Amino acid sequence: MVRTWKAGRFELTYTHGKPLIMGIVNVTPDSFSDGGRYNQTSLAIEHARKLVEQGAQILDIGGESTRPGAKGVDADDEWKRVEDVLKELMGWNVPLSIDTMKTKVMARAVDLGVDILNDVNGFRETGAEAVLAQSNAGAVVMHMQGEPRTMQNSPEYGNVVSDVEAFLNKRLVALEQLGVNASRILVDPGFGFGKTLQHNVDLMKATPLFSTLGAGVLVGVSRKRMIAELTGQTDPGLRTAGSVAAATYAAQHGAAVLRVHDVRETVEALKVAFALNQ
Repeated sequence: MVRTWKAGRFELTYTHGKPLIMGIVNVTPDSFSDGGRYNQTSLAIEHARKLVEQGAQILDIGGESTRPGAKGVDADDEWKRVEDVLKELMGWNVPLSIDTMKTKVMARAVDLGVDILNDVNGFRETGAEAVLAQSNAGAVVMHMQGEPRTMQNSPEYGNVVSDVEAFLNKRLVALEQLGVNASRILVDPGFGFGKTLQHNVDLMKATPLFSTLGAGVLVGVSRKRMIAELTGQTDPGLRTAGSVAAATYAAQHGAAVLRVHDVRETVEALKVAFALNQ
């Protein structure tokens, strides 16, 4: 069955086994995998161009690292990092996502015409819900236990799947009450955001359950510690194979969007998996 995600200028469609690919563009000095590689406007734009050529259908632009232990960034500084990149990419006819948890950055991005607000904090900062509700942007609502600086300090749950499901459902209801239809929203279980390896594995296996909440599911495990713990690969740049395996599993279990660093490898793996599953 074809499903639609309404996101700003676009109506994006996906089916079971054929999710949308969101390419990651970190305009930061300290992201866990590629910090500092694209923190100049020209480098970030060139990287974005490469991701689109490789098959990315959405570009996710971030100006603040949310890796475990990351230091916070002032909203004005975060916006300065991404503003010129976003202005250039707005002319590409590619859906643009801003990866931020700050209301001020969201508002500026909406004014610029950005299509998607991707918030690791689930639109809980004061004013964030209103910015989303007063726009036509799509949304990614993520679960995070704690905050980036401390989230990996012994995370605990009663039952991680039911706890995350309850949180995401509560956020969906709150946003719908403000007029944000579920057709504009994706939910993200928040792999690695206040989760142990077992929590992450349990959440991945629950992908079909999360898709029953009424919104599509975004899965973002690319190069994360989860992959390192499963493969033993400590170098983030060498976690491609494990990341692609996890992405393929997520696609086969109903993910709507895969947020990845390694676009070409993921696209090719999904083409093969989809063909063999027909």
